[in-house]
Amino acid sequence: MTDDEILSFFRQTNALLEGHFVLRSGLHSRQFFQCALLLKETPVAARICAALAEKVRGVGAETVISPAMGGIIVGHEIARALSLPHIFAEKEDGKLVLRRGFEIRPGQKLIVAEDVVTRGGRVQETIDIVRSRGGVVVGIAAIVDRSGGNLPDFGAPFFSLMKLNVETFEADKLPPDLAGTPATKPGSK
Repeated sequence: MTDDEILSFFRQTNALLEGHFVLRSGLHSRQFFQCALLLKETPVAARICAALAEKVRGVGAETVISPAMGGIIVGHEIARALSLPHIFAEKEDGKLVLRRGFEIRPGQKLIVAEDVVTRGGRVQETIDIVRSRGGVVVGIAAIVDRSGGNLPDFGAPFFSLMKLNVETFEADKLPPDLAGTPATKPGSK
């Protein structure tokens, strides 16, 4: 699947937003990938995530884990395409935790699945959960890598369907067009 095909899906589902946005990372941007709008279309979700699953098929995973909220559908669809179980971490008191009877056993091999990665904060929190229980992260999968080549070293291979160098700005370094426009925060809290 090419970048143009993926962007076409984002545009068809009105999931590529233009304006002034504050990302979960705290950075500001003119573009926002609202994957919830993309993934609500189940045939699109199945196709996009199946393509991403093919990229991680050979890593030897036993389970897929994703951070809530954005990664849940991505993780579930990747797990379905690979015939693996899917679990997720969710927020409790402001940080991600494993709940609902989900378990990770020592040595278990997991893929971490997310929708969009800018700085990788939620991915790292999820990796920390896996490793704190003795699990092994064998790959990380995201639909969109919007890090501009600035991903942290997660200690495992990173796979994405699309890499974009989308401009982001620190709050105190906004260009004039964004500084004069109210910001919205459409992502997860």
